[in-house]
Amino acid sequence: MVAVVAADDEQGADGGYSESAHPDDPIHDLRATRRPRLFVISGPSGVGKDTVIERLREREPDVYFAVTATTRARRPGEMDGIHYFFLDAPAFAERLDAGEFLESAVVYGHHYGVPRGPIRAALERGQDVVIKVDIQGAAAIRALVRHGISIFLAPESLPELLRRLRDRKTDDPEALMRRFGTASRELSAAADFDYLVFNEANRLDHALDQIAAILAAERCRVDQAEVDL
Repeated sequence: MVAVVAADDEQGADGGYSESAHPDDPIHDLRATRRPRLFVISGPSGVGKDTVIERLREREPDVYFAVTATTRARRPGEMDGIHYFFLDAPAFAERLDAGEFLESAVVYGHHYGVPRGPIRAALERGQDVVIKVDIQGAAAIRALVRHGISIFLAPESLPELLRRLRDRKTDDPEALMRRFGTASRELSAAADFDYLVFNEANRLDHALDQIAAILAAERCRVDQAEVDL
């Protein structure tokens, strides 16, 4: 049992109490155990990862949201440096050779990479970090980073996942079905994650509530350990 001792137990000249913490204050020691957390959010293509991250930014303004670099073309409404760093193939290859990416992969013919430097800087500032990656990217990060927390975002059903992929209107029918087949197989990866959240149609706020609860619970863990990049 932790003994609770008042931090401001020294009486001041005005009869009040000093707000300065005693060097042996156990509450100060407890606060010192707090470590910034690294969260990985992943899921199959079409599950709504981008929408979830965009809304989560509004709820968690103090969190650093890692921005992935990619060689794919920018989609309507996407902004460079906010949704992705859009690079041409030579620029991406240069950064890859310099070891600037925490993880990188080729997905549907395009290169993706998570810049390592900004994540390390955020953790050193004491900020929690959220990384959004695809399934294979999440597996690579789990293998490289100790003490990260992974969240799998799942669709409510396969027909709903197919509808979302069709509504994006970014692929021809053949590419769409290939993407759908891959996404269907990726659902089996959920067992490798720490948490599972369903992003159901018309229930985005519910999914966000669950993710926010996961972030809050992990911040309150007693056995926090430093994230090692």
